[in-house]
Amino acid sequence: MEVSVNVGYFGPHLSSEKSLFKELDKIGVSCIWTAEAYGYDAVTPLSYFSGFTENIKLGSGIMQIPGRSPAMTAMTAVTIDKLSNGRFRLGLGVSGPQVVEGWHGVAYGKPLKKTREYVQIVRNIINRESKTTFEGEYYNLPYSGDDASGLGKPLKLIEEPLRKNIPIYLAAIGPKNIELTAEIADGWLPFMYSPTLGDKFFNQFLDKGFEKSGDPDKKSKFNISAPVFAKLCDESEREAYLGTARNNYTLYVGGMGAKDKNFYFNLMCEYGYEDIATQIQELYLNGNKPEAEALFPPDLLDDLTLVGSKERIKEKLEDWKNCNVTELSISIPLDIETIRFIKECL
Repeated sequence: MEVSVNVGYFGPHLSSEKSLFKELDKIGVSCIWTAEAYGYDAVTPLSYFSGFTENIKLGSGIMQIPGRSPAMTAMTAVTIDKLSNGRFRLGLGVSGPQVVEGWHGVAYGKPLKKTREYVQIVRNIINRESKTTFEGEYYNLPYSGDDASGLGKPLKLIEEPLRKNIPIYLAAIGPKNIELTAEIADGWLPFMYSPTLGDKFFNQFLDKGFEKSGDPDKKSKFNISAPVFAKLCDESEREAYLGTARNNYTLYVGGMGAKDKNFYFNLMCEYGYEDIATQIQELYLNGNKPEAEALFPPDLLDDLTLVGSKERIKEKLEDWKNCNVTELSISIPLDIETIRFIKECL
């Protein structure tokens, strides 16, 4: 099992911590993942990190599909991959309807269809075997709408990519989205993956996707990078450090998305916490955030995190070793001693 780090939306905030990232690179951390919502973008910090690291992979976790054309994403991917000497991982996701329509100003549409078309075009451009043409429900190359100039023509990426097999990861939480990810992507970026409960729920959808891919070896090559909050500390400090994780999970379950379209709420229900999830959501949406956070189940919080003494973390890592996850992605704030210890245990 690999260990990566996820700096989330805050790559620029960490730009002065070169020594930390150089140390992460030195000790063999597999990847730096970034994110974007409606603040800093996910791409620029990766270009910055690539300039003073040598081995660590650079992953967008994720670039928002509605924010860029497939061609722009392919161009960005081959650029960062070239700059980093083949270290880029292209993480993609459709985001949620609030961001898609409220921020990017485009229709949310059918996320499964949109993602399939998008990935197909991106792969076609990066493969650079021919000029790119595509006719789909969401994307058409060349564009042929009623307002088209008629001058568009098929094009081919000017530069030969350093790699034609840049790995593509998808962020997915719903059953059909997970199935699609296993079918068309090289890796999956889940959220709130429980090492004790996740496999039982997710395996059915992953296996369907692997079968649809037509690749008998797909499962063995597929990377699952699960985010986890981790902190090595005295047991007496444990509750204080768990506060950050509790706040984060409560936000996602209670307020990330509309009440009737919240995939994280649905996942908590699938884990067997439907009554508590319902209470958390009602409290959160009514503005009672502290009360909602107080309700988050301690046993689930413990399951999703690696916080406490060396003995506790080492014991809990056995659950992670025995589940489908192939990479633990440690979220900020990053603690080098914690990361080093987890790597030693794995």
